[in-house]
Amino acid sequence: MIKKIIVSICLLFSFALFAQEGTSSPYSFYGIGDIKFKGTIENRSMGSLSVFPDSIHINIQNPAHFASLKLTGLALGGTYGNTKSKTETQEAKARRTTLDYLAIGVPVSSKVGIGFGLIPYSSIGYKIQKNIYDIKSTTDINGITHIDTIGAKFSKYTGKGGVNKVFLGFGYRLTKKINIGADIQYNFGTIETSNLRYQTLPLLQYGSRETNVSEVRGVNVDLGITYQTKVNAKYSFFSSLAYTPEAELTLGNTRNIDIVQVSSSVSVIERENIAVEDTKIKLPAKLTFGSGFGEVKKWLVGAEITLLNNSVMSNRFTDIQGATFENSVRYTLGGFFIPNYNSYSNYYKRIVYRGGLRYENTGLVIQNKSMNDFAANIGLGMPLSGTFTNINIGLEIGKRGTKYYNLVEENYINISVGLSLSDKWFVKRKFD
Repeated sequence: MIKKIIVSICLLFSFALFAQEGTSSPYSFYGIGDIKFKGTIENRSMGSLSVFPDSIHINIQNPAHFASLKLTGLALGGTYGNTKSKTETQEAKARRTTLDYLAIGVPVSSKVGIGFGLIPYSSIGYKIQKNIYDIKSTTDINGITHIDTIGAKFSKYTGKGGVNKVFLGFGYRLTKKINIGADIQYNFGTIETSNLRYQTLPLLQYGSRETNVSEVRGVNVDLGITYQTKVNAKYSFFSSLAYTPEAELTLGNTRNIDIVQVSSSVSVIERENIAVEDTKIKLPAKLTFGSGFGEVKKWLVGAEITLLNNSVMSNRFTDIQGATFENSVRYTLGGFFIPNYNSYSNYYKRIVYRGGLRYENTGLVIQNKSMNDFAANIGLGMPLSGTFTNINIGLEIGKRGTKYYNLVEENYINISVGLSLSDKWFVKRKFD
């Protein structure tokens, strides 16, 4: 029965993945969009900290953690996001509900674990309208000023799509203290952007629209190692290192120029296909190192640093201007606390309380200004009685960018809910 439930969830997740718009940020126009994945709900609630080798929760930020699994598990997470975007003169609000990841982890033996799943890695989603009015003022002989609009031009920019990852990984317990692991990821997706322009004063019957579509394909790998040791009979030290080598995505590009008529909807009058070259975008090399200290099944405090070689990134087309990329860094500080994980009389003592901070330079540079992102996280891991299953809830409050220099500041609140379903599988029955 549980296998049928998992198959149904996988199918539902796949259908929803292709229908969702994962972001509302104008910054997603550049590169391959907003990088959305920052770990499972458990990790994100600690600021994306990933150093802890949990035996029942799937950690997909470092494949070496698969070797720590003691139970077969399914992890599923989604987010409701509310973003207020503002400039020096305007404000806008947007809401999004997205599915963030689906992963399954299986302990093959006492030393080997495998994991596989699907991750919506990056998202493009924006709708921007720019209006230009030409104003003329005249004064008649009575001294009364008349203001006339002599021209009204409109530009609408839209984008949707993104890059998804299917991954397969394994972890191996090299010694009692050291795990190693690797995974392979297949990247795929479709990115579509358009620019619609038309004029109403003086009235022009037709407008124009440029549409660019990119089919994204590519493969990359992740490598990882973790270390865990007892400091004394009570406390433990944890450390992890994950490395993603530089990889390359191939983009099959098409471009259409349409003559359109704009009313309550947009009707295509004539279309011309423009030949554009296929392009390649590099995925930057990434190095993540972190350490933590704590008491197993009680509490943990850890810190992590991630370095990305984002300077190798580029835009999808060579004629996209206005942005460059630089090497970036992310700092994470977080942890968790469990009052009493095996308490039978007080449910609240079994809840996992999580918190963390995250600060990063995203690597995107617009008008010589680096786009920085800062967020604070808290979360709860609520166990279901009599099982190893947990419902995880996380709250993230953050800010990205700036409203000055003709840029956009994004203030966001994300509420995430995840299911971590763990159980023993492949156990031979003694009785039928």
